[in-house]
Amino acid sequence: MTVAKIVYASLTGNTEEIADIVAEALENLDIDVEINECTQVDADDFQDADICVVASYTYGDGDLPDEIMDFYDDLNELDLAGKIFGVCGSGDTFYDYFCKSVDDFEATFTKIGATKGADSVKVDLAAEEEDIQRLEAFAKQLATAAAN
Repeated sequence: MTVAKIVYASLTGNTEEIADIVAEALENLDIDVEINECTQVDADDFQDADICVVASYTYGDGDLPDEIMDFYDDLNELDLAGKIFGVCGSGDTFYDYFCKSVDDFEATFTKIGATKGADSVKVDLAAEEEDIQRLEAFAKQLATAAAN
């Protein structure tokens, strides 16, 4: 069975909700999903997954959240060739660097050899109905990429 590992950082609960939406959509596609908050896992755990997903909020002016920094640094040391990845997250369009953490993780996954399975999804604050549909489509693209 295909295994997806979702790691998230959430301050207000918005990004945790985004991660949960993706997890449910993947489970509905018969994918085995493991979901964890970023301080509870090691980046190396992605070695045991077919699909690697990071959901992160962006802090302040485009900064990665403090709690995901160690995970991010460790991720940069991995070789994830052959793995499918996807990134999603929340931010606030009030800031100049809206959802920059999503872009940072996407660049890192690409650098370490993982294959992009779906276009990243950026959500302004909390997920609305349109965002939920985009997240479900994101999950479907990841599942399709992993099956090929």
